[in-house]
Amino acid sequence: MADRTNYDSLRDFIAHLEFSGELARIKEKVSPILEITEIADRVSKSPGGGKALLFENVEGSSMPVLINAFGSQKRMAMALGTGDIESIAADIDALIHMKPPETASDKLAMLPQLFRFTKFPPVMVSASRAPCQDVVLTGADIDLRLMPILHCWPEDGGRFITMPAVFTKSPDGARNVGMYRMQMYNRMTTGMHWHIHKDGASNFHEHARAGRERMEVAVAIGADPAVVFAATAPLPHGVDEMLLAGFIRERPVKLVKCRTVDLEVPAEAEIVLEGYVDVAERRVEGPFGDHTGYYSLADEYPVFHVTAMTHRKAPIYLTTIVGKPPMEDCYMGKATERIFLPLLKTINPEVVDYDLPWEGVFHNCVIVSMKKRYPMQARRLMSALWGAGQMSFAKMILVVDENVNIHDYKTVARLMLNNLSIPDALVHSEGVLDALDHSAPLPLCGAKLGIDATSRIEGEPEVPSPAAAPTKADFDSGLIWLAGAEEVSSFSLPLMDVKNPLLIISVKKREAGDALKIARQAAEADKGRAFRIILALDEEMDAADHSAALWKFFNNCDPKRDIVQSDGRLFIDATAKLPDEGHGREWPNEIVMDRSTVERVDELWPKLGLGD
Repeated sequence: MADRTNYDSLRDFIAHLEFSGELARIKEKVSPILEITEIADRVSKSPGGGKALLFENVEGSSMPVLINAFGSQKRMAMALGTGDIESIAADIDALIHMKPPETASDKLAMLPQLFRFTKFPPVMVSASRAPCQDVVLTGADIDLRLMPILHCWPEDGGRFITMPAVFTKSPDGARNVGMYRMQMYNRMTTGMHWHIHKDGASNFHEHARAGRERMEVAVAIGADPAVVFAATAPLPHGVDEMLLAGFIRERPVKLVKCRTVDLEVPAEAEIVLEGYVDVAERRVEGPFGDHTGYYSLADEYPVFHVTAMTHRKAPIYLTTIVGKPPMEDCYMGKATERIFLPLLKTINPEVVDYDLPWEGVFHNCVIVSMKKRYPMQARRLMSALWGAGQMSFAKMILVVDENVNIHDYKTVARLMLNNLSIPDALVHSEGVLDALDHSAPLPLCGAKLGIDATSRIEGEPEVPSPAAAPTKADFDSGLIWLAGAEEVSSFSLPLMDVKNPLLIISVKKREAGDALKIARQAAEADKGRAFRIILALDEEMDAADHSAALWKFFNNCDPKRDIVQSDGRLFIDATAKLPDEGHGREWPNEIVMDRSTVERVDELWPKLGLGD
């Protein structure tokens, strides 16, 4: 295992960020109501993710706000104490494949490695050695409004704690740590937004089934980076996240017993909220501008009651915002992708590598390369992934050969558009979906799409080979129609020198079915049959912004309803759906900052010291 930089606290990490030139201190007064979001959003979308931001003068609170701390590839690696996140994956791979010793010398050689293992489990410390309990507030002294909790986006239902490490235990005492947003209702209560698939929700329902009226909960805000990351990690059920944090840190996490509940929390955390949820109580939570780039809709969730609020002296409030990628959570997600590759390969040894594109918002698209040995193995792999932990939420999976660099999206796109055989390469399935998927007609479940772009091997059914790439002249009739079509606001052809060219069109949709109707009109005008795949977007979209087009495709498409094969072509409707288009659920709004906030930040920007 490689030696790593260790941080006992968030403050250690902040000091390291500043020493490395990765932190910007902002002394100008800013509001936690929308303004911090607008500033952080601009910075996070700058090349490389910009810098971590420490707002030292926040309206309504004495606490500084740290945001975008994990918002670059470099800072994410720094957070985990390494220069290269792949080194953590290599350590996990070595651990998984450790061979049992066969001789005395083998046992002696293994002693240093075994000694390292003793550093992983958390250790308990006394309250006197726990800075998180420097100040203890109970009863009437509890006031969540002391924290500079952000109101992130204009249509949010309120102010949300967005980076909490939420500690719960199952009825048999097994600890779980997850990250679930918490809407502040008043000075002593919040929502607890754990989706039905999450382990926190599982513990909650186990308490209800056991006949318990309450489940104790503790929330750590501003723990050290390894703990924060571990709270987001897709660990197998029952594996202690504090063990993973200790593995990353190469030393144990120090825990302290809470003051009012029977739970343990990181002793070095900035702020801790102790309390409980009543298994019978629900309250409307949301809407909330989520990592999909859309608002997740209001719904009923459990209510968290605070029985104690403890914190360090002069605490720092750690938070994040999510929305249209790229943002801070994208870099955290990429770290998860790399670190958990060895575990995925252990379950599915044919996997060579995988990639979760930002445009797929973690759960809508997986690209995987594989070593293919027998017929239909790519399809078996799709089924295996759709049944594996959080990978089961993947809506679309693209499988390619082992020699393909799946992190080079241009190469992947060219390969797929050259090798795709319509419709033979398409694999349709149904199953669970992420709770934030808004495209399916029903919540939590729906259609899935697999694309087998691997090379055909002996024993697999013969499929038609894609025709030769269209010539330049083949595009003429279609391009002439597009240039004059009133129904099309913009169009783009990302790659023309491939066998299955993709046409992206932004259409003026006025009633149900218009998107596919206009796409078919484009196909009819295409006398040279150059357009093999036609993707329709809403009219305000710039069809030449290919990243945004993919983001819309992954978010807005239900594979069963919105992808139609006809006459050797694919027609894809990635527009917002109307109720009479087979989508009875409310369609969420896309996240957009309000104009007045944008203008206020425009005026404030020169004073922030963040550059042009």
